Amino acid sequence: MHSSATPSRVAAPAALRAKVPAVTALFWAIKVLTTGMGEAGADWLGSVSIALAGAVGVLGLVLAMTWQFRAGEYVAARYWSAVAAVAVFGTMVADGPHEVLGLSYLASTLAYVVLVAGCFLVWHRSEGTLSIHSITTRRREVFYWVTVLATFALGTALGDLTATAWHLGFAGSALLFAALIAVPALAWARFRLEPVVAFWSAYVLTRPLGASVADWLGKPHHPDGGLGLGDGLVTLVSGALIVALVAWCAVTRRDVQQPTDVARVAS
Repeated sequence: MHSSATPSRVAAPAALRAKVPAVTALFWAIKVLTTGMGEAGADWLGSVSIALAGAVGVLGLVLAMTWQFRAGEYVAARYWSAVAAVAVFGTMVADGPHEVLGLSYLASTLAYVVLVAGCFLVWHRSEGTLSIHSITTRRREVFYWVTVLATFALGTALGDLTATAWHLGFAGSALLFAALIAVPALAWARFRLEPVVAFWSAYVLTRPLGASVADWLGKPHHPDGGLGLGDGLVTLVSGALIVALVAWCAVTRRDVQQPTDVARVAS
């Protein structure tokens, strides 16, 4: 599903080339893998040492974002490293309100819904568009990554809510979110749902989908019906798949946005 939209007002002149990839089936595949890897990786690190998990999460995010922001255009390794770091850190951020502050999964999910909505509102009021094709200025790039982090935290909390508080289990949650993510995809393909709405709806839902699958594979059989493969193994396998797909993107450059996509939004 592609995301494009004509902004409500003329956008500022582009200072950068597009800093995000084209939205293709490959984009969604890597996105789901990063969500699963982030969920399993954060849980695995936390089981080893909370201090280690915190250090890796924060340091990884800072280093990956610094690397990404220093690029003048989309570079597959930089972009997906940043997404992977956000996936790990976003899991920790989402778990914090429940485990540290004692908030219910429903309360933390609703809080992140408000946060994501606020990110979209401020971003749109500032830039006039939420299109992924418009990430061509530094300010828009900041809005984009803050929003991405918020969606990862929301998705993690939502997945925990359905699997644990609503007792659907990991497999049931994965099936639920697989069905839900098909809704904006079909609405965009068959009923002309506004592309930006379709994109961000699917983007939010990929997080609980990938995380639920990772939990189903890695967590013990009880109480939530996992297969018991272990979070460490799930992290390694999903990470290897991500590296392979990102390397393929870097070599073929088939995921690079075309100038016409960016020009259409900026015009």
